[in-house]
Amino acid sequence: MLVLIGIGLLAGLVTSISPCVLPVLPVVLAAGSGGRRRPFGVVAGLVISFSASTLLGSVVLDALGLPEDLLRDAGIAVLVLVGLGMVWTRFGELVERPFARLTGRAVDPDGNGLVVGLGAGLLFVPCAGPVLATIAVLGATHRVGPDAVVLTAAFGVGVGVPLLVLALAGDALLRRTRVLRERARALRVTGGVIMIVVAAALGLNLTDGLQQLVPGYTTALQTTVETNQAATQRLDDLATGPDPTVPPAPATAGPAAPCVEGASALADCGPAPAVTGIDAWLNTPGDQPLDPASLRGKVVLIDFWTYSCINCQRALPHVEAWSRAYADAGLVVIGVHSPEFAFEHVPGNVAAQAAALGVSYPVAIDNHFATWNAFHNRFWPAEYLVDATGTVRHYNFGEGAYDTTEQLIRQLLSAAHPGLVLPAATDVIDTRVPSFTQTAETYLGYRYTQRISGPVPVRDRTRTYRFPAVLDPDTFALAGTWRAGAQSLTAGADARLELSFQAGTVFVVLGGSGTVTTVVDGVTTTVQVSGPPTLYTVARGDPDRRSTLVLTAAAGVQAYDITFG
Repeated sequence: MLVLIGIGLLAGLVTSISPCVLPVLPVVLAAGSGGRRRPFGVVAGLVISFSASTLLGSVVLDALGLPEDLLRDAGIAVLVLVGLGMVWTRFGELVERPFARLTGRAVDPDGNGLVVGLGAGLLFVPCAGPVLATIAVLGATHRVGPDAVVLTAAFGVGVGVPLLVLALAGDALLRRTRVLRERARALRVTGGVIMIVVAAALGLNLTDGLQQLVPGYTTALQTTVETNQAATQRLDDLATGPDPTVPPAPATAGPAAPCVEGASALADCGPAPAVTGIDAWLNTPGDQPLDPASLRGKVVLIDFWTYSCINCQRALPHVEAWSRAYADAGLVVIGVHSPEFAFEHVPGNVAAQAAALGVSYPVAIDNHFATWNAFHNRFWPAEYLVDATGTVRHYNFGEGAYDTTEQLIRQLLSAAHPGLVLPAATDVIDTRVPSFTQTAETYLGYRYTQRISGPVPVRDRTRTYRFPAVLDPDTFALAGTWRAGAQSLTAGADARLELSFQAGTVFVVLGGSGTVTTVVDGVTTTVQVSGPPTLYTVARGDPDRRSTLVLTAAAGVQAYDITFG
């Protein structure tokens, strides 16, 4: 439970400083000034309504037979009404009167901060990540238990704390600045106008363009918080029960093609699950389901997305370009729309937004996460590339790696149709701006292994490895004897690990007992490992340039994952 609370709080804190908070930020600032308790009411209302609607919205609306987008429409109406009340004092008194009667207090037009927050929370659409994906899946599949409630509440609190600090700072500035105090009425009217404009912009989805233009400057931080070993294990257990298969388990792995997320070479990742449990189809003849027989002999790209996810919106132009360029060559793109929020369950909303975003390939509306769970997916966006025989050959989570994915598409098309002349590669610009150059966390156990150069470790076997001739950036390789477990690698005779990284500090979670020595840029560091697995500082590097680390571990030492600072 403590792990869930920590994951939720940290993920919420990262979300609160991400580009996805920009649409509701003017509402928080505009409504946060007034009574001294008003900022608390605004933020509390936002956290309560967002948390409740995300986890329970679909459950309640389904039970009552109400439209899935009712909550979003209600949020827009609340902001418009409160905004009008801020502009027109008499109207504000009328809006406040029912709440005054309930509390037994006098009418206070500045006292409806909780109502503003409740409305804003129904419109808040945070950046998608594994934590929100888990909450959305649990809510949509009606599996709301104590752990789900705790995770959702912790995430809401994590989002709310920085917003509260910001609202209080704005309120304090207003109170302490004489010029601003003297223009309190004008500021109130301006705040009301801002609230109405923001409500209209959110209702018409006009804020998406702004969010698409703003780089995902918190992506690396979100990845570190939400996809580390402890977080991934706990979220997987919550979403699917203990010991899930993470994504399609490799049937075999070629000698130089490990089946890991984001790999730059084709691999054998096992048979592709069926696209199943679909509520409706879009962009197919008569909006009828795709006939599985029509996919035989085709290369298929499965793209998991949801229309309010800004990360998905930035990736869609690349997916659409591949669909247009390679359809005649035998590529079929299927966009599996697995909704994050209640209003995204409405097929009409999905159809309208797919058209607005330029999506012309088939879209499968996966409201009950049947296909999502069949693929054991946890991310928006996520791409799974399936060859003409129905085998998953590559998968990638999140934005980026577009050039790699397209090259692998071309390889599969050429293999399926020898002699086929392919069109020129697409030229959609990758608009992402990397937020950090620091190497991302690297998992070492086979359940989570990624970014490895050379032979992939053999599951639950002791093998001897050799370093590859070339170590790719931000990857690791093995030499000597290692035993690969689900969560860690156990050192044997002459066990060594080589790592390409860019960071100021290197940390490794180590267990067992023995000596671990690292060498970076001629500097040797030795640590004594003993007791339960814990984090050890093993090396320091230059954060402005790439370095290579060579780690030598005594037999019996267990290495779990590598993080950077």
